[in-house]
Amino acid sequence: MKKLVLSILLPLLLIVSACSNNDPKENTASDDTEDNGTITYESESGPVEVPANPERVIVLSTYAGDVLKLGVNIVGADSWSLENPNFAEGLADAEEVSDESLEKIIELDPDLIIGLSTIKNVDKLNEIAPTVTFTYGKVDYLQQHIEIGKLLNKEAEATAWVEDFEQRATEVGEKIKEKIGEDATVSVIEDYDKQLYVFGDNWGRGTEILYQAMGLKMPKSVEEMALKEGYYALSLEVLPEYAGDYMIFSRNSGADNAYLESDIYKNIPAVKNDHVFEVEQRSFYFNDATTLDFQLDFFEEKFLQD
Repeated sequence: MKKLVLSILLPLLLIVSACSNNDPKENTASDDTEDNGTITYESESGPVEVPANPERVIVLSTYAGDVLKLGVNIVGADSWSLENPNFAEGLADAEEVSDESLEKIIELDPDLIIGLSTIKNVDKLNEIAPTVTFTYGKVDYLQQHIEIGKLLNKEAEATAWVEDFEQRATEVGEKIKEKIGEDATVSVIEDYDKQLYVFGDNWGRGTEILYQAMGLKMPKSVEEMALKEGYYALSLEVLPEYAGDYMIFSRNSGADNAYLESDIYKNIPAVKNDHVFEVEQRSFYFNDATTLDFQLDFFEEKFLQD
């Protein structure tokens, strides 16, 4: 279980609570650029002076796809982001770093560092460059992109993307419901480290799009066991109880897939009806803007194919 949490918190993605009651305007950047080319961003820990136009950003967890979507250069990123096929082009020249590789970070000469609130060595990182952290789930997944936009002095661009995404997701969702039926259920399953998991509505893997943006339904069993915590560990024997009419199956192509040949799996109605849509796991973890666009295109293609 600890491995799953690590796999979600470091890359995500995950993944951000849609039911957050936090004020989405809590973190803001000042409107006026100061004479020395900086702005003041009101972070969770207080005001931080950051570059008005950062050119060498390091992302230590989760937010690489948001930064890339806003066209800002990343010189260093965490291993999870570097392994994500969606980020391959944008991170082609980025170096792998972590919150403990301080010497390497110094060599990269960043002008801004971004990470989760759980990263280590924040004080030391602040000595290298302004360091801003975000608490996972403090704001919802779309507001998070706007917060990154504020930090990078690109709030207008981030807001425009969010508005466009919401419109596109709603339109695709309506088409999907029209095709599969209003009452059809969808479950999101992942095969990670020899364990199966089912996900709620805010833990990445496309769950935010399916359940929040599109309003598709999850099986009652998933709602009961995975909605609150975000995910729930399954055995193969009980997988049929959590399988929806449609299954999004996030898989590692190199993992053991012997269970796919079991009678238990083959007799799941979604499997028999060819309603299982497999996706490469590494490209589906997160819920940043780049990944959300990829997930939305994936759902449109798979659900609406002839």
